[in-house]
Amino acid sequence: MQYRRLGDAGVKLSEIGLGGWLTFGNAIEQKQAQEVMNAAFERGINFLDTANAYARGRCEQSWGELLRDRPRSAYVLATKVFFPMGDGPNDRGLSRKHIMEQCHASLRRLNTDYIDLYQCHRHDAQTPLEETIRAMDDLIHQGKMLYWGFSEWPIEQIEQCLRLCGDRYYKPRGSQPRYNALERDWERTLFPLCQGAGIGQVVFSPLAQACSQASTSRARRSPQGAAQRTSGRTSSSSAIWRIRTCWPRSSGCTPSQTSSTAPCRSSLWRGSCAARR
Repeated sequence: MQYRRLGDAGVKLSEIGLGGWLTFGNAIEQKQAQEVMNAAFERGINFLDTANAYARGRCEQSWGELLRDRPRSAYVLATKVFFPMGDGPNDRGLSRKHIMEQCHASLRRLNTDYIDLYQCHRHDAQTPLEETIRAMDDLIHQGKMLYWGFSEWPIEQIEQCLRLCGDRYYKPRGSQPRYNALERDWERTLFPLCQGAGIGQVVFSPLAQACSQASTSRARRSPQGAAQRTSGRTSSSSAIWRIRTCWPRSSGCTPSQTSSTAPCRSSLWRGSCAARR
C-alpha cells in the first residue's frame, strides 16, 4: 500500500480507502462487516470514510463497534454532514446548529473523541457560507475534528469559501468529487483550483456505478456477445487505472506529489471490498 498526503496537510492516507455507503449497517451483517474491516487493515488501508446519513447513522454505529479495539492512531477517520437526519426543519443542512449537533452525534456513534476529516456532504444554499466555515473552524479549535472538507460543491462556492477563510479561519483540506473515466469535467475546473489552494482530492464513484453496469448489461444483450463482454472488462480495468494514476501535474498535483520516474497518484481511489460513494 502507498500513502499520500491530503493536499498540503501533513496527514497521510492510503491511496485506497474503505467506505460504508449501502453496505455497513445496512446490506451486510456485523460479522461480515468485521471480516471486511479486517481485510482492509490487513492490506494496509488506513483511510475510512463514512457519513452520518449512511443508513441514518447505523453505518457510523457499526464502525464504532468494529474499531473499538483498534488503536486510534492506526486509521484516518472521515465522516460527513448535510443530509436529513430527522424530520425537523433543523435536522439537515450546514447551519451551525445542525453541524454542531451532528458532529457530537457522529462522535458518539463512532465511539471516538475526534474526527480526522469532517466533510460537508453537499453545499447548503440556505445557510450563509461564513456560518458554515466558522462552525468548522470552532470544531477544529475544540479538538473535535482535525481537518474539514467538502463534497460536490459548486466552483463558485469553493472560491468564495477560500476568500472568506483567508488567514482567519482554517481552510478546507479535502475535496470529494464524483470522478471516473466517464465524468472528467473536474479536470478543467475543480482540480486546478484545489491545487492552488492545497486541497486534496478524495474521489468517489471510480467505476461510474450504474453507467458502467448499464454498458456491460447492454453489451451482454448485443449480437456481438463475447467480444463486447471482453471490451467491457477492458473498460473497467481502464477506469481503475485512470483513477489510481492521477491526472497530469498541470491538472491537480503539487510538485511534492510527483516525480520524473513515477506516475503521480495523489488521487485517493476509494473502491475496496465495499464500494461506496
